[in-house]
Amino acid sequence: MKQGRTYLKKEDQVEVIAGKDKGRVGKILKVLPETDQAVVERINMIKRHTKPTEMNQQGQIVEREAPIHVSNLQLICPECTKTGRIGKKILDDGTKVRFCKSCGESIESKS
Repeated sequence: MKQGRTYLKKEDQVEVIAGKDKGRVGKILKVLPETDQAVVERINMIKRHTKPTEMNQQGQIVEREAPIHVSNLQLICPECTKTGRIGKKILDDGTKVRFCKSCGESIESKS
């Protein structure tokens, strides 16, 4: 399977554009570039049945986030607060930044 490069990063605010959680918004907790997937906060929740162990005497059902493919996510621009396509450009000082194609503003965190 061909691996694509993702434009999404940890802590980005994204909207789900396809699937059972379509229209919901969340923050990326983890990016899995080898499978082109991302784990998004409170999106694509699954129930995981755990067996009883020495530490956990009773088995339990744990609800957690499952990865979702990045093609089903769209970044929300922090400047114009709209979802849109993302471009990459190199600034005069040589740094690479992502920018919103609708408003033209940089998306990189100001830290």
